[in-house]
Amino acid sequence: MKRRKIMVAAGFCLSFFIGTLMNLLFIPGFEHHQNHGDRLRSHHHNRQQKRIADNAQLHVGEPLTAAAVEANSRPSSSDWRQQRELQMQIRERLEEVLRYRQRQAQWSATGDDAFRPLERRRLMDLEPAGYWELNNANDRRDNLDTEAQHKISPAVSNAAKTRNVFWMKSDRFNSAQMLGCNSIDNVTNIQYLGSGYTKAVYKATINSSLSVALKSVDFGGHDMENCMKKYGSAENCYRLSSFKIVKEMTLMEQLQHPNILQLYGYCYQDSNDIRATVTAITELGSPLEMIQLLQTPWEERFRICLSLVRLLHYLAHSPLGPVTLLDFRPRQFVLVGGELKVTDLDDASVEETPCGPHAVPSDCLMEFPARNFTLLCIRGRCQGINEKRNLYNAYRFFFTYLLPHSAPPALRPLLDKIVNSTGELTWDIDETQVHLEKVLHLYKNGLYLQNTSQTQASEYKRLADTSISGENYRCWPSYQHDGCTLSVFSLHEAIGVCESHAQCRAFSMTNQTTWTGFALHCFSFWSWSQNQGDINMKAIIK
Repeated sequence: MKRRKIMVAAGFCLSFFIGTLMNLLFIPGFEHHQNHGDRLRSHHHNRQQKRIADNAQLHVGEPLTAAAVEANSRPSSSDWRQQRELQMQIRERLEEVLRYRQRQAQWSATGDDAFRPLERRRLMDLEPAGYWELNNANDRRDNLDTEAQHKISPAVSNAAKTRNVFWMKSDRFNSAQMLGCNSIDNVTNIQYLGSGYTKAVYKATINSSLSVALKSVDFGGHDMENCMKKYGSAENCYRLSSFKIVKEMTLMEQLQHPNILQLYGYCYQDSNDIRATVTAITELGSPLEMIQLLQTPWEERFRICLSLVRLLHYLAHSPLGPVTLLDFRPRQFVLVGGELKVTDLDDASVEETPCGPHAVPSDCLMEFPARNFTLLCIRGRCQGINEKRNLYNAYRFFFTYLLPHSAPPALRPLLDKIVNSTGELTWDIDETQVHLEKVLHLYKNGLYLQNTSQTQASEYKRLADTSISGENYRCWPSYQHDGCTLSVFSLHEAIGVCESHAQCRAFSMTNQTTWTGFALHCFSFWSWSQNQGDINMKAIIK
């Protein structure tokens, strides 16, 4: 009996060992991590029986009906409705881009030559291949005509005949300049910056000198993954997502303002499975970090708010009509040389909310998390809804945090009035800009300094060609985190600052100035051993 139990136990162990060995030998191998594009293409091949034959071509300046986007493969009957729904979404985005171009064409017709393109620009492949082939000759002839009109060089002429060039406007550069695929073929220092629902953004260097941002469709992004799960067509899903980039390029080209990111060009390149993937080449900025901004001097925070108001004033009176930023968040903006610039325009809109002749208050209700506003219905539109939406978002995301804190005491009443008026929408963007420009005038001219007859508690001595080094004390907010460096309007103000700081024993004026022209002053402890000669510095000691 005992031997029998041993045999059963041995047989069980042997069978377990053989089973484990079989699993190790025949289990499917571990698949190495693939990038998002490879995974989507694999999914596309499994789900799609028949590939899309060709897409369409869209030329700026050429008439094109939305029916051009119907050039697609014939899906099976089970997927027909889904593919039809996807095609309708692509058509809607195409029509939106066309509407922006038509608005711009109407503006250009008024005689403003600065907005007229120097060269036809292909924005997206949306016409059937046959249509493209039939129009190649006409397109080449038009290019030759344009070259003759603008007398461009042969080298540029040859590049202009390629499918991937973009001509910049003459008012954006000193001379005709383009950035296309040739410009980004040999980029260096490529660095991933981040991604959103649709786009991935990279930093790169062109010709070892120009730093740019490259924007392309994120194959692993929210929009592509959701579209693939529902429709299973990688190419059509890509077309749908890429129209956001096309729209953004269109708006960047047409809305030219110092506080809108510059479009340098774009490139179309064929991938393994998707033809003419688009990459936008734009100006590079640094991300806006609100926590860091709260630690910066008030002068820099005021500059950001002023830049934003100037931008919103332009958008309210743009050549396309009142433009609203539907996705209004700090992450949609960047800083370029201290100036605030909007970088994400794919969710911008010029469509104002319609209302009927018998409108009820809810028809023009503007809702926000903290409160709501009801606007008037005038001539079938909710009056000023695009402008007011932008202004209130500026209040709740920027003004509330950046304007009042650590501002000069004499300016705080006016700044509080600006914050309260925009929070209640009692001012429009025009009046808001007038008051912010007034603050700038008062600040730049030193009119914010309070007149006091109070005498100095200490006497100060000037040491020419002298700087102060050694251990510094910290103050907030400072231009240097490890010391106390502030911008001041005059020597009188600098002495007042030193008097107000118990640690201050001396300060020196540097040769650096801020955007307002104020000189930077370093406030610190002082001793004779720290006195150093410097012909560019002036030291003041107690």
